Amino acid sequence: MMLKKERADYVLKKLEELYPETPIPLDHKDPYTLLIAVLLSAQCTDERVNKITPGLFARADNPKDMAQVPVDEIRELIKPCGLSPRKSKAISVLSQMIMDQHGGEVPQSFDALEELPGVGHKTASVVMAQSFGIPAFPVDTHIHRLAQRWKLTDGKNVEKTEADLKKLFPRESWNKLHLQIIFYGREYCSARGCDGRVCGICTTLYPKRKTAVKTRK
Repeated sequence: MMLKKERADYVLKKLEELYPETPIPLDHKDPYTLLIAVLLSAQCTDERVNKITPGLFARADNPKDMAQVPVDEIRELIKPCGLSPRKSKAISVLSQMIMDQHGGEVPQSFDALEELPGVGHKTASVVMAQSFGIPAFPVDTHIHRLAQRWKLTDGKNVEKTEADLKKLFPRESWNKLHLQIIFYGREYCSARGCDGRVCGICTTLYPKRKTAVKTRK
């Protein structure tokens, strides 16, 4: 039986082999457009977000212009993403806040980002990691599930999973690794494609596992 640190080392090595390059799945051109794209991705696929953002950003692709767009118009443009009433209001208000409180620039701190409406810790972590290169470990449903299957966390909640993964993996690996785990989860270890006994990493780490892993939400 591998120790937890040995499992983490194997995962890190294997994912680096599989995904040496980690392009960000959400199309964007700067911190602001990434922030909006990540906000839209809540309960929506990246593919759908990437179909919606060109129309939205053609209308406004910076906080100054977006703050001038009526909320109802934003809502119509993002409607296919779901939760459009809440998201459209958040986009409008956060754009004005960026203008009023941050000189028109997306703030480079977790606290300031998380004060923006519609921006939780995961969204702030993605922006900090991918736009500003600040080490962060955003935990989405794929990462939360896989970390439990690989017994890198007890999975009590996403906050605990994030803390456990940060302890296990080198700080300099976080920004790339969170994307590598997402890519692996989508390709090999999805909710339906693997239950902890099917994919290559699961079977390597736990070759004698007999029962499916029931992951916590």
